[in-house]
Amino acid sequence: MNQIAIEATGLVKTFGNIRALDGLSFNVAKGEIFGLIGPNGAGKTTTLRILATLIKPSSGSAKVFGLDVEKDASEVRRIISYLPEEAGAYRNLSGREYLEFMANFYSLNNHDSHVAVEDAAEISGLGERLKDRVKTYSKGMGRRLLLARALMMKPRLAILDEPTSGLDVVHAYHVRRIIQDYVKTYGVTVLLSSHNMLEVELLCSRVALINEGRVIGEGTPQELKSFHRASNLEEVFMEATKLG
Repeated sequence: MNQIAIEATGLVKTFGNIRALDGLSFNVAKGEIFGLIGPNGAGKTTTLRILATLIKPSSGSAKVFGLDVEKDASEVRRIISYLPEEAGAYRNLSGREYLEFMANFYSLNNHDSHVAVEDAAEISGLGERLKDRVKTYSKGMGRRLLLARALMMKPRLAILDEPTSGLDVVHAYHVRRIIQDYVKTYGVTVLLSSHNMLEVELLCSRVALINEGRVIGEGTPQELKSFHRASNLEEVFMEATKLG
């Protein structure tokens, strides 16, 4: 039986009169690439931020490798990495300087920092451009740098919010390959959100469809397509929304 990496049970989150999550539940197995998909405002980012210990649920519970995200928040932070959709790097540093800064921030010794930076350089695929200042990077290059930062410490769980948002086809393809290769090589578990359902279909082993703060469907892309007699996940979502 696969170890459970994430166990979210009955999550509710309210912001004033807004109910962002409405009893959301799902599980993620160790080593999976699991996708949360749905329209903007569905509750995807709120879910990721709860799991990353940045905000607390109003009710319900969530565990990461058996650690409660509220009671064991500091322990959870040691085994995860979180990449927000609007994350940015220090623009006046070179790409390598930024990676070195972040590695020194997280690592215990110089050897670990050096290994992490070299890993990140390879993950990013930026080559000689790592010598250039971040402010000269395209959005795609910047996203690849930030993804490398998120993965270089080999977290047990990588939480990625819209990892290819706003990227062109070439950079989006590269980012997807980075994620897939990293999971294969290191057995990292990945939870990602996206409103690009066709991309998620290519990337994720299982997905949860989220609408109005609730899970309205869960399974492999093929299972969901078969159940709804659909040719892609966009059609699945439209059918699930109608049925829900």
